[in-house]
Amino acid sequence: MIAHRFNRYLATLGMVAGLAFAALDAQAPQGLHVLQMNLCNSGWAGCYTGRAVAEAAHVIAAERPDVVTLNEICRDDVDTLARAVGPSAAVSFQPAIDRRVGDPIHCRDGEPYGIGLLVRRPTDRMGHGDTYPIQDPVGPEGRAWLCAPAARGFIACTTHLVSTSPLIALAQCRHFFTTVATAFPGPVVVGGDFNLGDLSTCLPTAYADGSDGGLQHVAVAGAAGPGRRSVIDMAGTTDHPALSVTLRT
Repeated sequence: MIAHRFNRYLATLGMVAGLAFAALDAQAPQGLHVLQMNLCNSGWAGCYTGRAVAEAAHVIAAERPDVVTLNEICRDDVDTLARAVGPSAAVSFQPAIDRRVGDPIHCRDGEPYGIGLLVRRPTDRMGHGDTYPIQDPVGPEGRAWLCAPAARGFIACTTHLVSTSPLIALAQCRHFFTTVATAFPGPVVVGGDFNLGDLSTCLPTAYADGSDGGLQHVAVAGAAGPGRRSVIDMAGTTDHPALSVTLRT
């Protein structure tokens, strides 16, 4: 078990290092527009409407973000929403894992369920992610993180932390910022549903945080911080608004 965890740790560091070198090849940051969305589109949750992806496509087309961070989606949702970004969109997806069997959780339509990233393509490198070593011992869903090279030298990440325990969500948050994000030498921006209203006890001092006033956040290091921030109504298609943040650099 210890050897397995150590090998997994080394593999994670290797993936992160690859993303870091890709970011170094990009231009220096000059500003970035990030759109965070939780679409509740598994088909199993009570907040599912079946209309969130179509509404998200309209919002993406209107906002024209550089990065879209997506939570509670099906694998084919990412490809659908990539068309709203345009032909320059790079697509990454990380499934949540059913820890009882070690396989991806599936949406009601049979597609893998998890988190996704859409970025305006700076390189041909794909994103990489993993599940957290700290999970809710009662719930079966293994929560995950995902990162990919983005425009203007940024590494963009997304995560969806556990909703059943603020203490476990806090531990996952600390793991992300102290283990995952610190491996990148360049600027890092993460958008996600942290299931925490306040990130002050897990957010390093180098980060600035913009939130929707609820549980969604866009946090950035290596930039001057969140500039323009707006909360976008999703017309009842999901139980979360969209959070739009333009970073100052």
